[in-house]
Amino acid sequence: MCIEKEIIPFIEDIWCSVYVSQQMRRLHILLVDSDVQVRDKIQQALGYGCSLCVARSLDEARYSLAAAPLDLVICEIVLPQASGLDLCRYVRRSQSLHHLPIMLLTTLSTLQDKVAGFDAGADDYLVKPFDARYLLARVRLLSRIKRLEHEKD
Repeated sequence: MCIEKEIIPFIEDIWCSVYVSQQMRRLHILLVDSDVQVRDKIQQALGYGCSLCVARSLDEARYSLAAAPLDLVICEIVLPQASGLDLCRYVRRSQSLHHLPIMLLTTLSTLQDKVAGFDAGADDYLVKPFDARYLLARVRLLSRIKRLEHEKD
């Protein structure tokens, strides 16, 4: 679960839904995006079954990463005063977070943008506008890969 609103007013707790099989537990996802419309669309796409913690900036994202255990990060590359690529690099350098799957969800669509995202440490790259069903499928895939890697260890 994310931090309480009373303690950190800039972080929102949003309960959303996803079809979750009997074997899956509630997913804890950090969404890093300053666009309210995108956040609403992602919330609708995921539905019940996951806890969505929202950060609007790189600083908020770093705070959220330290505050609560997460299963996945969905991040825009273009953020106020920073880049989502910096967040990818930060997560990959962190001993306690390097295993965390990262999906970049962005308007940047060139081949160079995608390669830069993967080079920074992203596990997946989706271009806006996105199809909600495809986003959900990719979230399930990243969650399954993380679970399988955890079982292997």
